[in-house]
Amino acid sequence: MAVSRETADLFAIYVDLLARWQSIKNLVGPSTLPEVWTRHIADSHQLVALAPDARVWTDMGSGAGFPGLVVAIEIRDRPGAQVHLIESNNRKAAFLREVARETGAPVVVHPRRIEDVVPDLGAIDVLTARALAPLPQLFLWGKRLIDAGTLGLFLKGEEIATESATVAEDPAYAIDFVESVTPGSGRIVRVRAVDAAAGREEGNSNAR
Repeated sequence: MAVSRETADLFAIYVDLLARWQSIKNLVGPSTLPEVWTRHIADSHQLVALAPDARVWTDMGSGAGFPGLVVAIEIRDRPGAQVHLIESNNRKAAFLREVARETGAPVVVHPRRIEDVVPDLGAIDVLTARALAPLPQLFLWGKRLIDAGTLGLFLKGEEIATESATVAEDPAYAIDFVESVTPGSGRIVRVRAVDAAAGREEGNSNAR
């Protein structure tokens, strides 16, 4: 995972806070804490390369901040950078705010249910989720944003083989699967509305 020294230092602050809060909040699976740099940080960090120009992100079901808070730390210096973290659990939302304060991450924490937050969001470049819900449910929550041109990047495990069939059959969406850089059988589901993708390609062609 190649990042600047300053970003690595901020990630270290994040990991230290996670370890301290974990004992009382149970933020992540205890067995994953010793592998936090690969299992959580690097796994989340890889999404930035898939949307290198994106400034406004929304992370559904942020939990302990993976991937949304990791992304926010990484893109903190981009003009207009902002990451919406949706987490209905108040204890986890408090942790997200604490890490944001300590790292200067440009986040807005929404301690509400996903279906109550997404309809009120404005233009979003990227929508993310990790280990949250089956793919059809993620589509249901994010459909309004994706239909408007938001790129969906969903971190999934080996269960994606059975989850993707229904969504992949819908011709309204362009869907592909990116192999995760972290060990295991994980995949990143990359989703964009076909009309939105076509409009973007046409705009790029006209610009040339």
